Amino acid sequence: MGLYIETRIRADLETLWERTQDPGHHQRWDLRFTEIALLPGGGDGPRRFRCATRVLPFLVVAGAGVSAGERHRAGGDRVSALRFASPRPLLLLAEGSGHWRYVPTADGVRFLTGYDYRPRWGRPGRVADRLLFRPLMSWATAWSFDRLRLWCERGITPERSRDRWLLEVAARALLVALCAAGPGAAATLPLACAAALLVPPSSRAPAARRCLRVPPARTREPRLLDTLEQP
Repeated sequence: MGLYIETRIRADLETLWERTQDPGHHQRWDLRFTEIALLPGGGDGPRRFRCATRVLPFLVVAGAGVSAGERHRAGGDRVSALRFASPRPLLLLAEGSGHWRYVPTADGVRFLTGYDYRPRWGRPGRVADRLLFRPLMSWATAWSFDRLRLWCERGITPERSRDRWLLEVAARALLVALCAAGPGAAATLPLACAAALLVPPSSRAPAARRCLRVPPARTREPRLLDTLEQP
């Protein structure tokens, strides 16, 4: 089953296109990537790129991909598509493909993605993907989309919104820890855990819950994806 994420962004289409298509901007808001760099060549056609994710301070896993975009479509929307792969055996994700779609609305842009991938490691890899990695990828994509929304709508840079989110997470964890260590923990700890999980996040911090993660109807991959070779 593929992943689907959608958000509504009250910003102009050009700003959103630039901050998603420019690698320097993209790596700032997308939690899934530490580094994205275009490779030489390509001209006006498909662009090849290298990407990397820092899993641990001493461990970076890298991959490569090819992408292309359509800025001028009959319906006024835009689309970009990519294929990606990683030869690194440490990375569960072996290869995959996906797309972004930009649909103008009366007050901004409906921005959505659909993507899927093939995991490594045989049956253990498929189990790990279904139970852990795929839910984590869905959350990270949705969180990143909301981080992008805050940047485009309110001018809150990805770095500032990340720091605010970390402070909120730390505050919630501290509340639970204090209740667990204090007197009457049996009574207060469940309330503290409920508050940590259910109190809405700040409007200035990213939250995956603000994004739609179930497609509203059957969706199709753009034909542009068929034109891309494997990286």
